[in-house]
Amino acid sequence: MANALVSIQIIPKTANGEDTIPFVDDAIAIIEASGVKYQVNPLETTMEGELSFLFNIIEKMNEKMTEKGCPSVISQIKVFYKPDGASMDELTEKYR
Repeated sequence: MANALVSIQIIPKTANGEDTIPFVDDAIAIIEASGVKYQVNPLETTMEGELSFLFNIIEKMNEKMTEKGCPSVISQIKVFYKPDGASMDELTEKYR
């Protein structure tokens, strides 16, 4: 069972002022390729999994941005950690 929820908003600084959406799409593709449960929201993406694994995904997302030519990246991160289990569904079920 997952022990953490991590929400990330990645904000790449593009080299020539390009639209950031294609860069964000590439970052989300890294999450998708990881196999973790995730949900894309308008301003951030939430992942569910083991905390250390989720931080590893975030590291790969930032590295991808610099590989694509971004001189810098801001990653705003929120973490919900619960050793005996963390679930997006449980936290939001009363709103469905």
